[in-house]
Amino acid sequence: MKSIRKINSGIILILYSSLTLLSQPDTSDYRRADDLIKLTTGKVFYDNVKPTWINSTGKFLYESNTPSGIRYYIIDGTDQSKSFAFNQERFAEALGNISGQKMDPGKLPVRNIVFAETMRSFSFIYDNYNWICNLRNYRLIRGDRTVDRPGGETWAWGFRDELSNTPVESPDKKWVAFIKNYNLYIRSNADRKEYQLSSDGGTGEYYSSFIIWSPDSRKLTTNRVKPAEKHIIHYIESSPEDQIQPKHYAYEYRKPGDAVPQMYPQLFDVESKAQIRVDDSKILNQYSLDDVKWSKDNSYFTYEYNKRGHQVYQVIKVNAITGESTVIVNETSPTFINYSGKRFRYDIEQTSELVWASERDGWNHLYLYDSNSGSVKNQITKGEWVVRGVIWINEGGRQIIFKASGIEPGDPYYVHCYRINFDGTGLTRLTDGEGNHDVSFSPDKKYFVDTWATVNTPQISVLREGGTGKKLMDIEQADISQLLKTGIRFPEVFSAKGRDGKTDIWGIIIRPINFDPSKKYPVIENIYAGPHNSFVPKSFIARATGMHQLAELGFIVVQIDGMGTSNRSKAFHDVCWKNLKDAGLPDRILWMQAAAAKYPYMDISRVGIYGTSAGGQNAAGAVLFHPEFYKVAVAACGCHDNRMDKMWWNEQWMGWPVGKEYAESSNVENASKLQGRLLLINGEMDNNVDPSSTAQLVNALIKADKDFEYLLIPGAKHTSGGPYGERKRRDFFVKHLLGAEPPLWNQVIK
Repeated sequence: MKSIRKINSGIILILYSSLTLLSQPDTSDYRRADDLIKLTTGKVFYDNVKPTWINSTGKFLYESNTPSGIRYYIIDGTDQSKSFAFNQERFAEALGNISGQKMDPGKLPVRNIVFAETMRSFSFIYDNYNWICNLRNYRLIRGDRTVDRPGGETWAWGFRDELSNTPVESPDKKWVAFIKNYNLYIRSNADRKEYQLSSDGGTGEYYSSFIIWSPDSRKLTTNRVKPAEKHIIHYIESSPEDQIQPKHYAYEYRKPGDAVPQMYPQLFDVESKAQIRVDDSKILNQYSLDDVKWSKDNSYFTYEYNKRGHQVYQVIKVNAITGESTVIVNETSPTFINYSGKRFRYDIEQTSELVWASERDGWNHLYLYDSNSGSVKNQITKGEWVVRGVIWINEGGRQIIFKASGIEPGDPYYVHCYRINFDGTGLTRLTDGEGNHDVSFSPDKKYFVDTWATVNTPQISVLREGGTGKKLMDIEQADISQLLKTGIRFPEVFSAKGRDGKTDIWGIIIRPINFDPSKKYPVIENIYAGPHNSFVPKSFIARATGMHQLAELGFIVVQIDGMGTSNRSKAFHDVCWKNLKDAGLPDRILWMQAAAAKYPYMDISRVGIYGTSAGGQNAAGAVLFHPEFYKVAVAACGCHDNRMDKMWWNEQWMGWPVGKEYAESSNVENASKLQGRLLLINGEMDNNVDPSSTAQLVNALIKADKDFEYLLIPGAKHTSGGPYGERKRRDFFVKHLLGAEPPLWNQVIK
């Protein structure tokens, strides 16, 4: 009997422990998380300087968010002065008299304020009308009604209909070019007589209606199109708002490996009505052929040829008299050319040169080309850093103003602004101050506004001299004193070595408001490893984020840029090539291990991960390919098999033709590897990733007899789940990482 009592006591103790472990958490944690955005919104002031330059006066208007409302200021660079833009009290009174409503001077319901160069008036939009305010007497004059932009969503994933364009008038207004019966015609505006310029068009190959005239109207070019079979995907909307019965939709959606229309440039002479043959024998297996540009002197036009697979990209020049084609830029790569994110070209016709961006030396840099011979005259920028964008090319002064990251010590993602000469000499930094810089130049480039911040230090805005970067005056410095009173903890920037033991991997750590270093916290990673960019925030965010909200439930939340993402070296980026399953996960794991070594309260025996879209693929892939580290994942609208997703994004990184690497990176093909906990979220009408991608993963998991959870949201498009999905994501982590039973929401009074 004693032994039975001991056994029963043990069972009771185990049951009690289990019930304690799975007891409902206090809903106050959830309430605090829900309220965090509201609590922290509107608590930062003087942080949002967005200049509206007043032509080339050296002056600009900006709105300052002050504790008492928005104030409008004019900065004058010529004398470094700051003044009120106008009398907001008088303006509010005038606007109130017209509207019949009392107006708050600090909350004026106007937008798009633009000052005249004389500074005697400004235009603005109010109540969907254009207005002018005369500053002499604050008389308001109503103009035309604003033109509403076309509403509704567009479908971005099909091929352009090459027959859909309207007739194209010549620059001299004498001719109109158009397509009729699949062929190219021109019509005289003088006598309305039509002339057929081509005769070989038909349903199999036809002429494009996107026609481009030479500046002198004597020639025109278009493409002969060899169309491709369309890939159609189907949707069933189960619960439409306007009827009981489901609806069916079908859309064109090109996927990796699908056929692509082929374009062949055609050149025509208007006077002779003759076609000039253009050599098209070397533009095979096109992914795209576009960006047609005529020279100002009408002697040639250029186009850009992107070969399928993105390992050859060329700028081709066509002689307008002979039709002879010359390759003037021949960009090649053994992996991929990042045409979708780093392509830059600037033509300098007067000196027969062009500026071109390339990663051929392992970093994204600028090169100066001779556009006649196609030879590189010199590399303009050079070093182990990345050109992030070109702001201005001064043809006369032969200088370039550009953005770059990685030159200065510290975080290699921080963007600064620089100037350099065409010949590569005279590299000068124009911005100063540690952080991520955003600049806005005056139209004449004499001045620029420089605003910088880090993820945990707020914005500072100054006015600088355009040529030297010399600071001329302070504009604003953000005030975060009210935000600090909320108790929010700003992200900590953290770096650790990646898988090669040499490369620094950068990310952030977010802790809850009631953080206690004596406790142990599970770690959750917010992942998006899409190779088209880097994603860890680098500038100050003026309120809490979703990551802060999740942390409030008792987690440490992190975000990391691992190898395979952009804005570092080409080698760093190339990790993704034909290998999207990698997602930088080995680097992310090492980063979290290093963070936990420094901060023992980070419990990396309990690690969760979540993401949407490519991040959904990454999150699910983490528990499939690295189950020894990642234990719980929530994946929303993931492209779980890259053969199921849009062509441009997936062929850019996974290559063409479709090879075995696609299957190797597929979550669907590897579903049987699931060991941890997985919640899949999917929008029924996802208009970015084919929703069947998630459904196929569900099918594979069922066939593999795996336990998982699945949330299908009727009618939802590309989404992380909305408020309901967010609640399910939080509950999933609370249950499987904290070991606590989430609230019984059906019984909770909201």
